[in-house]
Amino acid sequence: MTGSNSMHTQYARGWRLPALLAILLLINAISQIDRILPFILAEAIKTDLSLSDTQIGLLTGVAFAVCYTLLSLPLARAADRGSPRLVLLICLVVWSAMTALGGMAASFLFLALTRFGVALGEAGAIPSGHALIVRLVPPERRGLAIGLFSMGIPLGTMVGFAAGGAMADTLGWRAALIGAGAAGGLAALLALLVIRPTPPAPRSEADNQPFLASALRLAAAPGFRWLLAGGVAVGFGTAPFYAFSAPFLIRTHEYTAGEVGLAFGLLQGLMGVLGTLLGGRAFDRAAQSGTGHVLRPPALALLIAAPALAAGLFAPEGWMSIALFTPGMFAFAFLLPWAFGAAHLVAGPGRQALASSLMMIASGLLGPALGPVLVGMVSDAVASSGLSNSLGFGLLIAPSGVVLAGLACLIADQRIAAQLGAAPADILRLSHST
Repeated sequence: MTGSNSMHTQYARGWRLPALLAILLLINAISQIDRILPFILAEAIKTDLSLSDTQIGLLTGVAFAVCYTLLSLPLARAADRGSPRLVLLICLVVWSAMTALGGMAASFLFLALTRFGVALGEAGAIPSGHALIVRLVPPERRGLAIGLFSMGIPLGTMVGFAAGGAMADTLGWRAALIGAGAAGGLAALLALLVIRPTPPAPRSEADNQPFLASALRLAAAPGFRWLLAGGVAVGFGTAPFYAFSAPFLIRTHEYTAGEVGLAFGLLQGLMGVLGTLLGGRAFDRAAQSGTGHVLRPPALALLIAAPALAAGLFAPEGWMSIALFTPGMFAFAFLLPWAFGAAHLVAGPGRQALASSLMMIASGLLGPALGPVLVGMVSDAVASSGLSNSLGFGLLIAPSGVVLAGLACLIADQRIAAQLGAAPADILRLSHST
């Protein structure tokens, strides 16, 4: 009890709480900016360094996904067992320096090495950020805090595409990467001032196990296993959707790149902000209800979004396609605080960063690595048969993944409720004991 009271007295209070959430949001946005910049800069990089499309794909695709997701496990373990503040600061400095170094690349090999460095640093961002939230944010506000932290993804995407594209047109792709790296360095200084040292996490039986054994034990829990299945499925829904939505709208509905960026980009940002905020607040209420049902609303949102996405791929007008894509944009963002929050409840004290890492691996490895490739293969096959809208047929992989994700979340909800809901005190213990 004394240890628990000590933890409670060290929650961020007063101005420190919004300052903490603001700097975490900023860091997550910068992480997303640095990750997606090569997408908007790809053509300029390709021309300047005389690269092939295959080399561009290697810079932004499978290699980054594998490095990013698998390295998150040891970094999550370090955040759980030690200082998540230190892990986050080191990771931020590493990926910012590597982003800036990328702007000085004169060859494919050098640029590829810097992207591996970016992946290494960013692999620790979400697990250590979540560990900080668990240790410094009062339990009744953690869902909202995770939602605010997750909001950095849509905001970073918007800023990365808009500012990166503008800088590439005016100052060149090198200046865009160097500028992004410098922004990360400034954020690291702010974080050093704002984020105070964290209290130690409660010791548990998991602390005596190797991190891989602890991860396997957590993944074996029925509720968490279905959460991971949902993460894999949603990866196959979101990765192809965001990779090919713009080309689909340009090819099928004859939009210009600028029109797609303005309409689709702004709408994605709005839905992302709205979804993460509403999802975080709603998760807080669900977690405190004592029922153990902590995944029904996002599951329903995904099941509604799937048929809308499919219809949007065959809508006769471009504005109709964009409108029908909107429920999916909202559902993807709405899911984030629910999925991570539920994973933290199942994992329990001292393993929240590990839980976040496993969720990142589930959603960030197979889907992003294979989903876009499958879309391309289907599209090429349909086009060779002479049918129109080949990319629309290929993109049917996205709503298929979304349906499976919704069903997996419903099953996970039942399993988690059976584990936690039988004794409401268990939920309070898991969510308040840190």
